[in-house]
Amino acid sequence: MSLQEVALLLDGPLGPLEARYQNNPQAKGLALLCHPNPAQGGSMLNKVVSTLQRVARDAGYSTLRFNYRGVGASVGSHCLNEGEVDDAQAALNWLREQHAGQPLTLLGFSFGGYVAASLALRLAGRGEDIHRLIMVAPAVSRLPEQLKFAPDMLLTLIQPELDEVISAEQVYAWSVGLGRDHELLKVAECGHFFHGKLVELKDLVQPRL
Repeated sequence: MSLQEVALLLDGPLGPLEARYQNNPQAKGLALLCHPNPAQGGSMLNKVVSTLQRVARDAGYSTLRFNYRGVGASVGSHCLNEGEVDDAQAALNWLREQHAGQPLTLLGFSFGGYVAASLALRLAGRGEDIHRLIMVAPAVSRLPEQLKFAPDMLLTLIQPELDEVISAEQVYAWSVGLGRDHELLKVAECGHFFHGKLVELKDLVQPRL
């Protein structure tokens, strides 16, 4: 069975959001993917995000990736804060309308790690279930110090050891301070954008989906 992504426009807080949706009629869950910093050229077509989407697709998920406000055909201007989280919420609302009751996995890369984690915190505050959160080279400095993730949510951090954008030591320290069960996976000899290491990233994410 061929599972192709479909280009579409979703209703966002400021207007249409550009997205790509892959529907698996026999999906075992939903995967929402959040891309890196839009002010630095990040988009849903980023190669790390594209890799994560393919891994989720091959694992049997229906997937949705989208451009934040001001990126591609998405209306608006960059907020670099709660605005992008609002965009992610709108994308998730649309995805859940297509697949009511399916377990949810959030995946975010770099700034998208902040967005995915912030959305997970928002959902937890409303008592909504999140099955798993996967944060890749996440911008943890943007997150609040006191975090209240859903207690049953599975959490995985994947951090390149030679990250030139996000401080690896800061991610390690954030991991230590979480005070809850989670995985921290370190990728040796790897920079922020996983040049030459996308297969390793795939091999880390695949068994966790």
